[in-house]
Amino acid sequence: MFPEFTLRYARLPERFYLRFDPVAVKAPRLVAFNRPLAEQLGFDLAVFDERQAAEWFAGNTVPEGAEPLAQAYAGHQFGHFNPRLGDGRAVLLGEVTDREGRLRDIQLKGAGCTPFSRGADGRAPLGPVLREYLVSEAMFILGVPTTRALAAVTTGERVFRRVPEHGAVLTRVAASHLRVGTFQYFAAREDLDAVRTLADLAIERHYPHLLGPELADRQESERYLALVEAAQARQAALVAKWMGLGFIHGVMNTDNCSIAGETIDYGPCAFMEAYDPATVFSSIDEGGRYAYRNQPWIARWNLARFAETLLPLIDDDQERGVERATAVIEAFEGQYEAEWLAVMREKLGLEKEEEGDRVLVEAFLEAMQAGRADFTLAFRRLSEAVDEDAPALLELFEVREGIEEWLPRWRERLVREDVDRKAIAEQIRTVNPLYIPRNHKVEEALAAAAEGDFTYFETLREVLADPFTEQPGREAYALPAPPTEAVFRTFCGT
Repeated sequence: MFPEFTLRYARLPERFYLRFDPVAVKAPRLVAFNRPLAEQLGFDLAVFDERQAAEWFAGNTVPEGAEPLAQAYAGHQFGHFNPRLGDGRAVLLGEVTDREGRLRDIQLKGAGCTPFSRGADGRAPLGPVLREYLVSEAMFILGVPTTRALAAVTTGERVFRRVPEHGAVLTRVAASHLRVGTFQYFAAREDLDAVRTLADLAIERHYPHLLGPELADRQESERYLALVEAAQARQAALVAKWMGLGFIHGVMNTDNCSIAGETIDYGPCAFMEAYDPATVFSSIDEGGRYAYRNQPWIARWNLARFAETLLPLIDDDQERGVERATAVIEAFEGQYEAEWLAVMREKLGLEKEEEGDRVLVEAFLEAMQAGRADFTLAFRRLSEAVDEDAPALLELFEVREGIEEWLPRWRERLVREDVDRKAIAEQIRTVNPLYIPRNHKVEEALAAAAEGDFTYFETLREVLADPFTEQPGREAYALPAPPTEAVFRTFCGT
């Protein structure tokens, strides 16, 4: 059933990983399978067998051609550097080439206690596995670069966190699992050959345009500086998309910063409801380092750490290398600003660019904050307020002074778009989702699954597969949590 593995990473020198076979589980059962993704990856679904699939996706059986391994990496965790992290519970089976010709990693998460586990059990609870499945697939449908979920299996075993929980394994698909922390692991060991190998792999796999004939005459050092620029551009675009959805990653450590520019590791993540830029959900982020408003600047900080690992490749003269890399990193603010403003213009129904657009966007956000309006619904219901005040929009605001002052300014700006108002309203509905993975609905699905009932999970999965279209009978999935069901803390599951 599995497509052919290429084993690109497994052919690197062995200091890049540790060989590790997944640890078998007691009673694997397939509880979620992403057939469209499997088809895209080239799986032969004509011979799909659920029992055999459960064995594969639990790690009880290693697919033919796979060579399982745990990748080595380091990372800054909440600003503190740990020189040796690595895959403590994840196993890379290998890479496959999908139907579009792209290499894709297939990884089992929760596959046992690897030598990188640092005393942990190497397992994953069911709740975090299903959370990552739901949220990563929702992000994909919403147009955000992301790792994806191929399958989830229960193990028939218990894992112990705050309380005993059902064990599970997630099969994750990624453009790669190269992280800023992967580079940091070898830079900390002054292993320049390994850093160069990783940089060449990243360019080959994610930024092949840097190998194009138009760059053939550029010095090698120019190519590595261009790698920082290219990775930075993707991170700026990625975080702008997060901000446009009210998404809070929750744990933006350098080992969770993908060189490919994908969202990776959905631990204590959540979507903000009442707009407040200081919002934090992660139970371990006591200082608010990864609050919603800080995400762009943390991305910049992570990229600076990436650039540091490449300094010896960027220039033989360290001082000159620092100057050149610093110039690139300092450009992040402008790159992010442009990406964020493009996202926000689109959300407000604006296509043309005007100098005052940033002020207009900020005024809307300030009105939402003052009125404690739901972030997702406030943008969505603008489609009903293009021509006249919409009660459904205004009812979201506990304090209406700000929004009532803002609406005429916005409508005046729309006039200069010179576009039919119905078309603008439709465009707003096209880019602003009605349904997101609301925290209380995700928790409802996870709680039911813990009792063996996956109907809530499947229903939520169906709702999130079509987030821009009204789904009769499912209105509750579009609403913020009632006060008694609001979720203020999320947990990483490790």
